Amino acid sequence: MKQNPYFQLFSTFFKIGATTFGGGYAMLPIIKREVVETHGWLHEDEFVDVLAVAQSSPGAVAINSAIFIGCKLHGYPGAVASMLGAVLPSFIVILTIAIFFARYTEIPVVAAAFAGIRPAVAALIAAAVLKIGKPVLKSRTQIIFALAFLILSSAFNVHPVAVIVLGAGSGLLLSYLSTEQDGEDNES
Repeated sequence: MKQNPYFQLFSTFFKIGATTFGGGYAMLPIIKREVVETHGWLHEDEFVDVLAVAQSSPGAVAINSAIFIGCKLHGYPGAVASMLGAVLPSFIVILTIAIFFARYTEIPVVAAAFAGIRPAVAALIAAAVLKIGKPVLKSRTQIIFALAFLILSSAFNVHPVAVIVLGAGSGLLLSYLSTEQDGEDNES
């Protein structure tokens, strides 16, 4: 029996949300594995496009990605199913933590655990960047642009939307220059 597509989206994103720790960027490699490799709902290039849109939109990148993927696959109901699946586990966990957090933050073992969690989260985010960046950065030019955008966003605090717009502009410029070069080669 074929599974309801909305339930499939909900359960996939619920599983991702329930088993991934470290925030939105830590979820991205898991979302990619499920959406691209396990279910084959998107091709890798389509997933990268989803990330570009999700990153340039307000809100959490993983939630935005879930909404965009759900909408792309099954319209607005798919977007709602994906979003609820991605958000519900965090909502339940955060609500539970919020209820008990004030009571236990002064306990040394809890403080020590959180001190150890912070670098682990940083490592998960770095791993997500490497997993997503590896198949995208196919040429020396793309690597140079990626480094330039990294410097703009981290050293100069350029807004993510501006970095995305600059990326789109650089892609258009490179495409135009490539077309011009091809035209000159054909004329000779």
